[in-house]
Amino acid sequence: MIKKSLLLGVAFALGMATPAAAQGRRTPTPNDTLQSVRVLPNGNTVFSIYAPKARKVTLSCEAVNPFDPNSKVITTAQPNGVWTFEVPKGIAGHYRYTFNVDGVTVIDPKSEIATQNRPIAMIENGNEFFSYRKDIPHGAIAVRTYESKEIGTTRTMRVWTPAGYEKGKDKLPVLYLIHGGGDTDTSWPTAGAACNILDNLLADGKMKPMIVVMPNGTIQGPNVHDEVPIFARDMMTDIIPYIESNYRVLTDKNNRAVAGLSMGGMETLEVSLHNVDKFAYVWVLSSSFNPNKKDLSEEAALLKTIAPDIKKNWKEFVFTQGGPTDIAYNNGKNTRKVFDEAGISYEYMDVEGGHSWIAWRQNLYDLAQRIFKK
Repeated sequence: MIKKSLLLGVAFALGMATPAAAQGRRTPTPNDTLQSVRVLPNGNTVFSIYAPKARKVTLSCEAVNPFDPNSKVITTAQPNGVWTFEVPKGIAGHYRYTFNVDGVTVIDPKSEIATQNRPIAMIENGNEFFSYRKDIPHGAIAVRTYESKEIGTTRTMRVWTPAGYEKGKDKLPVLYLIHGGGDTDTSWPTAGAACNILDNLLADGKMKPMIVVMPNGTIQGPNVHDEVPIFARDMMTDIIPYIESNYRVLTDKNNRAVAGLSMGGMETLEVSLHNVDKFAYVWVLSSSFNPNKKDLSEEAALLKTIAPDIKKNWKEFVFTQGGPTDIAYNNGKNTRKVFDEAGISYEYMDVEGGHSWIAWRQNLYDLAQRIFKK
């Protein structure tokens, strides 16, 4: 349940700050004291922006569930130039949002943290499994740059190491955690709250110490599905060797896991099915084979060939969905049917949240507690 406390912010990479001293004396406006995101006593959330000369302003927010007929945004233009949008009470979470002012997408100028120049509204009571806790040790999140021979360019990845890793000597297992289509390696640490989830689980003794690598699965190309095999090759030829050369990690299959959501789930399948002996834990979140491909005979033939190797090498193979409102729900069923026909066993999990970070944060919470324990 969403309660009153609200942490919110936005950080810009726009490089367009105006020094306060250069502003001189000016007339105060409602924007001076405007709180752009507020949680009301009834649990609804109000988003506000000061745009006194705008003719039309709209809100785009992940907290608004397009599949819920009751999730309607109430829009109000106030005489003082403040536009407000009241979103019905929903599930606690971190939600990306933007305003559109007269046809122009606008980043909330009153916020303090952002991902890919989009603000994150952290709507929570402070006690969620993904909340930041002050009373525990915290791991480190590093931005690592590597040269991708496969793609022919410099790329980045985020790497989470557990608290105390810098002073330790033990080698740790590795989870490779991939975001969805259109996002980047910034997404899991921000919208996904991955660092908080991992810190909390480790502090509570619910997961094994591990390193979590969050690579950039988005590769510019004419077709989003063309990215999948390219990224899979980048993972094996560049990303994994980089991690194993620069971190204290265990390098056998039993200490290597891969998981990804949506497009990242397609990349997870591509990586794992073509490198069966390199991973022991495979989690496919809200995903399937290429949904635009109607004929899966090629995939079926591959599965029948590698089925004995999967049984021999994989300790966990899990598919998840965010329930019937997950846009990958039907494609996921079709994909699992191909695995059934090949005689490949897997576990299926349904969680609430549809095709959203509500489901994927829960997925990370669940999988992090299970991997590397068998």
